[in-house]
Amino acid sequence: MEVMAVLYGAVMNTTNKSISYDARDKFILSKGHGVLGLYPALAEFGIIDESMLDTFLCDGSDLIAHPVMKPEIGLESSSGSLGQGISMAVGLALAAKKKGYSYQTYVVCGNGECNEGSVWEASMSAVSYELDNFTLFVDNNHMQSDGKSMDILSVSDKYTGMFRALGFQTIEIDGHNIPEIYDAFCEPHVSGFPKVIVGNTVKGKGVSFMENNNDWHHNRLTKNQYEDALAELRGGL
Repeated sequence: MEVMAVLYGAVMNTTNKSISYDARDKFILSKGHGVLGLYPALAEFGIIDESMLDTFLCDGSDLIAHPVMKPEIGLESSSGSLGQGISMAVGLALAAKKKGYSYQTYVVCGNGECNEGSVWEASMSAVSYELDNFTLFVDNNHMQSDGKSMDILSVSDKYTGMFRALGFQTIEIDGHNIPEIYDAFCEPHVSGFPKVIVGNTVKGKGVSFMENNNDWHHNRLTKNQYEDALAELRGGL
């Protein structure tokens, strides 16, 4: 949520409807299962009408459990098959280079997703094509669907060095710290280098019974849990 707030609220020009699509920054949520962090941002910043949120998972709705590509409502790529969104994002950044478009491309990947070979194939392409209009944010919460990332592939504390070795401009931050997120996105690209921001985060941040609890990778709140979670979040504001 912090990344969405910074990108849509202060970094990207996506909310400016007076500029052409060819000049409008692009965002792809490659970890498509996190889409409930994206839809409210699209509504908050006027890209979709807030009433659309009430159609979530309804028959015929554009807002379902994973993003389905529809650029006119801010969904630049279908995602959910992990590793595919970053490939699409690299393609968009390369297209901008080839066609002389001014937009920037931003993409968010997750931990389990970074186990996909396609993430690294796309990243190698970003380096090879010198895509200094491309920024990857790795949401490094050290968890994935099957459990702790370190118990599955013990590399989640090595992402920064791995991307640096590949040829990325690298930044590592507290992924919940708004000023750090803003500064990282706004740091100018080194010419010819794609940028990666490794944001160290806590799964379920702000709700005590969710934090670092992988049961909430995919789960449903009871009414009481919902009310407790809202009380905690409001108390932290």
